[in-house]
Amino acid sequence: MVNIRADGRSCEDYRHMELETDVVSNTSGSARIRLANTDILVGVKAELAIPASDRPDEGRIEFFVDCSANATPKFEGRGGEEFATEISNILSRAYDNQGSLNLKDLCVIPKQQCWVLYVDVMVLECGGNVFDVVSFAVKAALHNTRIPNITVHADDNGRTELELSDDPYDCKRVDVHKTPSIVTVSKIGHFHVVDASMEEEACCLARLMLGITEQSTVTAIKKEGSGSLDPESIYDMMETGKRVGQAVNATLYQKLQEEEKLGPNKRKAGFLG
Repeated sequence: MVNIRADGRSCEDYRHMELETDVVSNTSGSARIRLANTDILVGVKAELAIPASDRPDEGRIEFFVDCSANATPKFEGRGGEEFATEISNILSRAYDNQGSLNLKDLCVIPKQQCWVLYVDVMVLECGGNVFDVVSFAVKAALHNTRIPNITVHADDNGRTELELSDDPYDCKRVDVHKTPSIVTVSKIGHFHVVDASMEEEACCLARLMLGITEQSTVTAIKKEGSGSLDPESIYDMMETGKRVGQAVNATLYQKLQEEEKLGPNKRKAGFLG
C-alpha cells in the first residue's frame, strides 16, 4: 500500500501551519491560523451574565461564525451562512461535555452571575480543511483568553457587589488542556486521509469529522458526503482520527506554551500583517 499523496505527504500528515495569538486588541483573547490558503481569525470576549436555569453553577461558551464573502465563490448568496451554521454546530457539539472545559470555574455567584465566553470565528479565506483549522484557532484563542478576577462583597444594605480587577495581570486563564480539536478524515478511493487539500476534497465522497481531545476522547462525530461507509471503514477512520487528534492536540498545546514563554519578545505579524 502506497502511503504518499500528490503533494508528498503521508495519509496522516498535516500541512504547515502558521499560528499567532493576541492579534486583536479589543478582545479577551484572540488567535489567527493559516494553513495553505485557509485563513481563520478567532476572537473571544468574556462577559458577565446570569447562569442558565438548568446549569446554575456553571458559565457558558457560545460560538458565532461569519464567513467572508471573499473567502470563496461558494459563499456568494446564502452559501456562507449555511457553512457558518455547520461550523458553529460542530463546535458546540464538540465542547458540550463535562470533560472538555471546566465551566464551573466560570461561575461567579451560583444562580446569579457567571462568565460567558463568546467565541467569534471569521473565515477569511477558504482553502480546504476549514473545520479542523477553525477548531485549532478556537483552542489557541481560548488559551490566550484572560478573564479579570472578581471580588465579591456585600454593601451596607446587604446587596451583593462585584468589583472587577483592572490589573491586566490579575486574571485567570482558561484551561484548554482537555479541549477538543476537530479532525476530518476523508475517504478517497480505498484510502482515508487527514487535512485534505482542495483537490482531495473534490475527490472525496464521504468524510468523518471527529471532535478529539489530547486524551483520545471522542466528543463529537459527524458524517458528511453522499458516499456510504461500511462499519470497517468507520472503525479505521475513527482510529486514525483519534491517533492524529492526540498528536495534533499535544503539538498545538506545546507550541502555545512555547509562544507564551516568549512574552513581549515574540514576533508579531498582527491581524493585517
